Amino acid sequence: MAEPQTLTTPDGVPLKRALARAQARARRRAFLLVAPLLLFVIVTFLVPIGQMLHRSVYNDSFAANMPRLTAWFATTEPDTPPDDAAWEALALDLRAAAEARTVGVVGTRVNYDLPGTRSLFTATGRKARSFQAPWREALLAADADWADPMLWSTMRQAARSYSPNFFLAALDLTRDARGAIVAVPQDRQVYVALFQRTFTLAALITVLCVLLGFPVAHLLATLPLRWSNLLMILVLLPFWTSLLVRTTSWIVLLQGQGVINNSLVATGLLADDGRLSLIYNQTGTIIAMTHVLLPFTILPLYSVMRPIPPSYVRAARSLGATSWTAFRRVYLPQTLPGIGAGALLVFILAVGYYITPALVGGASGQLISNLIAFHMTDSLNWSLAAALAAILLGLVLILYWLYDRLVGIDNLKLG
Repeated sequence: MAEPQTLTTPDGVPLKRALARAQARARRRAFLLVAPLLLFVIVTFLVPIGQMLHRSVYNDSFAANMPRLTAWFATTEPDTPPDDAAWEALALDLRAAAEARTVGVVGTRVNYDLPGTRSLFTATGRKARSFQAPWREALLAADADWADPMLWSTMRQAARSYSPNFFLAALDLTRDARGAIVAVPQDRQVYVALFQRTFTLAALITVLCVLLGFPVAHLLATLPLRWSNLLMILVLLPFWTSLLVRTTSWIVLLQGQGVINNSLVATGLLADDGRLSLIYNQTGTIIAMTHVLLPFTILPLYSVMRPIPPSYVRAARSLGATSWTAFRRVYLPQTLPGIGAGALLVFILAVGYYITPALVGGASGQLISNLIAFHMTDSLNWSLAAALAAILLGLVLILYWLYDRLVGIDNLKLG
């Protein structure tokens, strides 16, 4: 029986091999086409996130400037009280740091974990050049606080370049003198409450955007094209205006002597001494952010509503369904991908907003992003800022995962 003949190309190459080569060339060509975009995403997105995550657990300010004391900590047990070698290492490191003008950096690092200690380091650093043995007596003569066991425990923790302490601080936790994790005093608990406020306001703003954006998107989808295009320009108009301008415009509208309060007083709805407090609080943050983020809900909803044939609802009405039943059982289910896309987009944008809460939020309307910016620009505690940002990123990813499990990312439509 004759063996089956192998198919070949006109130049004699087996067809299977020729197809494999062609597919490999196509894959290489496709990869080269997307390589610039892939490189851009890696450089501008993945690398900064990686640096942020690294910074949240890494800080070598103490170890780099206090090498002798860091070495002593590395060779002793956590509960070891300071001996003569420890006091000598501390005195010599303080002298070297004072000469290098980095004692403030060391004090700042310890101050992150034990507030009020930066001045101790800077004041002692100015006297360190005159220190002589016995070192313990010299340091205690400079300041008796050097004998505090809590200070030594904090320095031991700060001597570790890699530490989870910044994540503990971001969750309103700290370590006691024995290294056990405990809650910070009630009057210093800030971050957990701010995370709760951020996610609560973001959820409320998302609900408001969906409730306000749904009828607008429905109107745009059902009007004749010439009218819907005109209204779409009004929806897109905010994108052509600076966010800073839009936010400051709300300050003019909402302030005590602003347009809204003056109009209510002029119409007699409010007394002059009963003006509404609409700015520099959570109310101002909600109003301004809802206005800013509303187009991000309308556009996905419009893209889903436009292709829905009106005949579906008419058919339901002709079969005896009421207007509410036809809307609830026929029209609304078809818009769920747009609702999910708009809600997810608005929520993620809301939890990370900074400019609008900073300008109109006041003390009660600030979000976690404002505190992250404070630690980045004012307190210069970049590690704590990175830890807060990492927790925020993790919470958003968890919500994204829950959305995928409950609704499905495949059902999400942005256009």
